[in-house]
Amino acid sequence: MWQAFRTGSTHDLRTPFAEQNDPGGPHTWGPERSVRAEVVALLLLAGPPALPGRVSALKLNGAHITGTLDLSGGTVAPYVELQNCRFDQQVLLPECHFTTLRLVGCALPRLEAARLRTEGDLHLTRCVVRRGIRLTDAHIGTDLLLNQLVVRRDRRGQSLAADGLSVGQDLQAELARSYGELSMRGARIGVSLSLRGTTLSNPYGQRALNAPQLTVERTFYLTPAGISASPTPSGATPPYGIAMTAPEQGTRLQRFTCEGGIRLDDGRFGDAIDFSMARLTLGSGQELSLRRVQTPELRFLGERPVEGRVVLSGARVVNLVDRWESWPGPGSLVMAGFSYETLIPLGPFPLAKRLEWVAAATPEYAPEPYERLAGALRGGGEDADARAVLLAKQRRRRETLPLAGKAWGLLQDWTVAYGYRPGRAALWMAVLWALGTLYFAGHPMPPIRHDEAPTWNPELYTLDLLLPIVDLGQGKAWRTEGLGQWLAAALVLVGWVLATTVTAGASRLLQRR
Repeated sequence: MWQAFRTGSTHDLRTPFAEQNDPGGPHTWGPERSVRAEVVALLLLAGPPALPGRVSALKLNGAHITGTLDLSGGTVAPYVELQNCRFDQQVLLPECHFTTLRLVGCALPRLEAARLRTEGDLHLTRCVVRRGIRLTDAHIGTDLLLNQLVVRRDRRGQSLAADGLSVGQDLQAELARSYGELSMRGARIGVSLSLRGTTLSNPYGQRALNAPQLTVERTFYLTPAGISASPTPSGATPPYGIAMTAPEQGTRLQRFTCEGGIRLDDGRFGDAIDFSMARLTLGSGQELSLRRVQTPELRFLGERPVEGRVVLSGARVVNLVDRWESWPGPGSLVMAGFSYETLIPLGPFPLAKRLEWVAAATPEYAPEPYERLAGALRGGGEDADARAVLLAKQRRRRETLPLAGKAWGLLQDWTVAYGYRPGRAALWMAVLWALGTLYFAGHPMPPIRHDEAPTWNPELYTLDLLLPIVDLGQGKAWRTEGLGQWLAAALVLVGWVLATTVTAGASRLLQRR
């Protein structure tokens, strides 16, 4: 191993029998495969110089590292790559400085690496960690790869404690499994964060992913990953990125699955948050919380949660890409202050369903979700649908009014639909004008002044009664009496109702243009 370090070559301690090389398996590894942790620390912190023309590096494959590997506060200049290694005790790397550190397919009880710094990558791919990983305030210079990692909770219930983590480029934890709370409060990711095909499970606590104030410069993927039928060759690093593309023959898709709450409050995402095909299993009292999130695009395209709540209070997005089947029902959706500009439904999402979506988010009447939906529809050129939404808002508001207000609202709705359907007012005017004309044609009214009265015209007389502002010179020239007096009063009253309602509706429309 000492000589391999000086030449930068791999010291391979594996046996010819593949089943005996699994670091997490039941087979006992003999002393011929054992390396003391103190020796590894000595090589990394004060190892011999490289041979001329070579670069020193520690590369171990299939080694059993006994004792506690403690590099706390040290600076490790050589390249480090440990594959398929078994650790007896936890690995201590707090405030340690590496160039690049790669642990691939290793089994270890715990990794303590708070405030760790790397110039290049940190790889923990295909590792099994039994009592959690601590990366709080760690700084990874380029990429953090956790693909196919299996990590279980520590004494505090956390599987990965990465609060304040900073990653220069990508963080990929694809096809990984986390049993406990994955905590990334205040973490910053320089490019994308990918949890494609990953399973997060925390039956012990409230949340499986706790990442408020998370910043991702590009896209946060909670989407499926393709799994090929042909396994990765033993010892090889998993693919850098396991993208969700059309599955080839022999490839199946594994969804992102979360069993427990997700908290992304106050997060900032440069491109999008993508929940395509995500499966969220929320318990009673648990939430998918996106409070005050800001992102250009939210792709809410996962399975509908059966329990729990989806909270979008104060979130601001530009494009909302969604499906009707993805949203929870009444009482499980909160959208107070949720702002979006463009709706991009995938699949059928008729206006009636969209109104149900708004109603599900407002157990008690609130005008803002209706106004927001109408604005988005109007921005997309769907003015008729926007008016239908505003009409639905008025009808919903009417339910909160006292009896007199409800009666007045019903009259406005029945006659002119609160002014959002002015054509209905014109129809009512035509019907009433025709009925009034028929009556007054057979029952002419006597003039008030015989010498000044115009020629009796039942058509103009009825129209003058219906139009409250326009004076056609007929209404004041004739004296109403008997049944005609009641009919004239009714026409004047209805004319005022129609005129004021249409005027109010027109003013609302003009204010929103």
